[in-house]
Amino acid sequence: MHTLAQLRAGTLAGITRLDLSDGLTEFPREIFELADTLEVLNLSGNALSSLPDDLHRLTRLRVLFCSDNRFTELPACIGQCAALTMVGFKANRIERVPGDALPPLLRWLILTDNCIETLPTELGKRPYLQKLMLAGNRLRSLPASLRNCHRLELIRIAANRLTELPDWLLSLPSLCWLAYAGNPLETEVAFEATAQIPWSQLHLQQLLGEGASGVIHRATWTRPGQSDIPVAVKLYKGEMTSDGSPLHEMNACITAGIHPNLIRVEGQIVDHPQHTAGLVMQLIEPSYRNLAGLPSLASCSRDVYADGTRFSADVALNIARGIASVAGHLHQQGITHGDLYGHNILWNAQGDCLLGDFGAASFHATADSLESRALQRIEVRAFGVLLGELLERIDSGLSDERRGQLDVLQQRCVQPDVLARPGFTEVVQVLNG
Repeated sequence: MHTLAQLRAGTLAGITRLDLSDGLTEFPREIFELADTLEVLNLSGNALSSLPDDLHRLTRLRVLFCSDNRFTELPACIGQCAALTMVGFKANRIERVPGDALPPLLRWLILTDNCIETLPTELGKRPYLQKLMLAGNRLRSLPASLRNCHRLELIRIAANRLTELPDWLLSLPSLCWLAYAGNPLETEVAFEATAQIPWSQLHLQQLLGEGASGVIHRATWTRPGQSDIPVAVKLYKGEMTSDGSPLHEMNACITAGIHPNLIRVEGQIVDHPQHTAGLVMQLIEPSYRNLAGLPSLASCSRDVYADGTRFSADVALNIARGIASVAGHLHQQGITHGDLYGHNILWNAQGDCLLGDFGAASFHATADSLESRALQRIEVRAFGVLLGELLERIDSGLSDERRGQLDVLQQRCVQPDVLARPGFTEVVQVLNG
């Protein structure tokens, strides 16, 4: 993190990224002295409510973050930034989004956790739009012009006021990752009963990880009259994330049920002294690791794999089979995962795998209909992207004939005609072939 003092002293000359959280109430004009090199500007965590009209002087600016500030309107000056592709204004007080505030090369827009009721038609006139984060607003509809955004791959509209999913949304040719939980349109689900585990029986140990929705600790579960067992405890933050509500994520984890490729839920925590919601879950063996890293600013909607990541055919196909099987299981329960990605998959050297992170999960009707089929086939496209990433990294053990079969399957999964994609039952059959 940089400081205002450094900026004013001129010691940041030549930098390409500026991260400045210093209680700012006004945009520091000294930032313009970095115009020849500055590409990423992060002003999150300040008290800003406006940006200068001449922001376009930052001619190389590609990424702008202004989350956790005091904006009530997306500044129109942003739209004049010719090179800007990513705009993030999460957790402000934004009520209005002017059409001219959207830069022409817009690829990634984050407006999570604001007060937006409507979006401008101009949003659908941004042909490079790929990721759209709108969870936690007051939207009752989406602009129909978005039907023209054929590159749109990820959209988060959870926790709004939508009463239906428009037909055009479900037929977007590139859409892979859709989260819409917490809207009136979502199919009501009778959550399955799960064990109630008193907080007093849990003894937290080291921190295992922390995400947007909560923190996970290793713990010991002391059960009356039984042996203690090691478990993982996830305590939910209860705050709005880019995917939606963490408490909705908890309900999806419970409703998902049991499957060999899911992390088993042991029960729901009760009697927490701060009334924090949480789950007790199976403790995963340390031999498991994340399949991929999160998308970067450059990759946008694609995971980042470690350099040199390679698989044998057996391992890659074990992963593919496991994920296709568990995704099919979730669809049978009326759940779309919404974030079927390599970075949400844990795997070991044998190709055993577990699908985690239900933060973007949504519920749909279990009865077959055009809508439920389309929702499921959108997720099939996400699987097709994953399958392609696995196939690219196979270094041995695959015959030309089998490679051809799998390439055909992968292409069928990602084809632009949503309803022409195979369901997961057929995908598993081909993978087992």
